[in-house]
Amino acid sequence: MRKRVVITGMGCISPVGNDVETTWKNILAGKSGAGPITLFEPNQDFTSKIAGEVKDFDPVAVFGRKESRRMDRFTQFAVVATMEALKNANLEITEDNRDRIGALIGSGIGGINTLQEQLDVYIERGASRVSPFLVPMMIPDSAGAMVAIRLGMRGPNFAISTACATGTNTIGEAAEVIRRGQADVMLAGGSEAAIIPIAVAGLCSMTALTTRNDDPEHASRPFDKDRDGFLIAEGAAVLVIESLEHAQARDANILAEVIGYGSNNDAYHLSAPSENGYGAMRCMKMALEDAQLEAKDIDYINAHGTSTQLNDLNETLAVKSIFGEQAYNVPISSTKSMTGHLMGASGALEALFCVSAIQDNIIPPTINYTTPDPECDLDYVPNQAREHEVNITLSNSFGFGGHNASIILSRYQALAN
Repeated sequence: MRKRVVITGMGCISPVGNDVETTWKNILAGKSGAGPITLFEPNQDFTSKIAGEVKDFDPVAVFGRKESRRMDRFTQFAVVATMEALKNANLEITEDNRDRIGALIGSGIGGINTLQEQLDVYIERGASRVSPFLVPMMIPDSAGAMVAIRLGMRGPNFAISTACATGTNTIGEAAEVIRRGQADVMLAGGSEAAIIPIAVAGLCSMTALTTRNDDPEHASRPFDKDRDGFLIAEGAAVLVIESLEHAQARDANILAEVIGYGSNNDAYHLSAPSENGYGAMRCMKMALEDAQLEAKDIDYINAHGTSTQLNDLNETLAVKSIFGEQAYNVPISSTKSMTGHLMGASGALEALFCVSAIQDNIIPPTINYTTPDPECDLDYVPNQAREHEVNITLSNSFGFGGHNASIILSRYQALAN
């Protein structure tokens, strides 16, 4: 019998809240985290000047001046989310358990803030003035490494970087680490902080970002006919994932169970999804097969739903392909309509929303859905949260490079003796 893996804690910092309670409250209220970019001043060359920024975050207040300067912003976010997740899970790391607790925290881009800052130093002041902390702060695995160092965790620790599929991949792969017996607990999630000139400029050049600069709160509009690109965002989410036996032994509060996982690649294009959503469809099918479920068993889908023309259409086609007529009956929402696109952190944050939906039997809305697209004609839970029994959820994440990841979470049920 396959080892059961459960979720016992959650933490996040997002454009709509700096903890889980605030974030979920604002998601259910349909509150947008979008606004003008304040982390730098975009000039007239930037076609997109809005973002989903984390607000009221002072790293010096959290970490102290010296330590905060030795962590990139994405690492700071990851540590903050991890500490909340551990507190939520009521999990203490001790000498007795630290060898069996690991971390799998990914990032699509990593410490690009640090890279840009030190590149400026190099150009202006020369190679000898570049910080010795550049490389350790820049690499994508520094978030998980810093979490391990701060907490003394000596279990498996590595990073996944699959662009916008990262956060979902980390949860699925962390569950597999536990199933193969290499850890009892894994801290799994994603973190991203890429609202900086070079990253935004690159995405603007790709025409990937929304240009609705005069109306930030309504700019991210997944599945709407008038969608024009995604809203870049930042933040982190971390889940505490344990073997069922370990959770039961410490009398943990079990929030949900990880029951299915799929991961594949389109092998089609670096930034565009495969035609007719074939790769996404195959990925969802893999997750359903892993969970030994049929499409009709899914109560809610948290869509990748980026608010780009190609993604939203192809994800809709993929859902129709695998769900058939059931596609019109399953509620689907894109919480990116409120948070924006946290890229490598999105999948982890959206898994957190799936757990919250299971806990509260409420489905979050897709806001800014005002003009239906005839080609995107499913139930996207428009504009208002919906009370609905939620026992099994499917969450999708698709990334540049053709990376796809789908995860199925369920309400925990103890087996009868």
